[in-house]
Amino acid sequence: MVKKNFTRKSIVKKIHQNIGFSKNFSSKIVDNFFENIVLELIHSEKIKISSFGTFKVINKKERIGRNPKTKVETKIKSRKVVKFTPSLLIKRKLNNL
Repeated sequence: MVKKNFTRKSIVKKIHQNIGFSKNFSSKIVDNFFENIVLELIHSEKIKISSFGTFKVINKKERIGRNPKTKVETKIKSRKVVKFTPSLLIKRKLNNL
C-alpha cells in the first residue's frame, strides 16, 4: 500500500475539478488562503475555523536535548510552534468511519 500525501497541488486539482476554476486561479486561491492563515497566526496567535478546528501558536521554552545516536547533549533554543486541535465534528467523522 502506497501512502500518498495531500498536497497544495492536490487541493488545486480538487478545486479545479469540483468548481471549474482554472488551475492558475485555483492555485492563487490556495496560496492566498494559506498566506492569510500564516499572517493571522503571526498577528493574533490563534485562529478558529468553525467545523474544522483551531490553530494556536505555542511558545516552547529552551531545553536540553540529546542526539540519540551520539548521546551528545545540546541546547534547543526557545521557539514558537503551531498546534492544531480538530473540532468535535472532525473527530466524530474520523471515529465513525
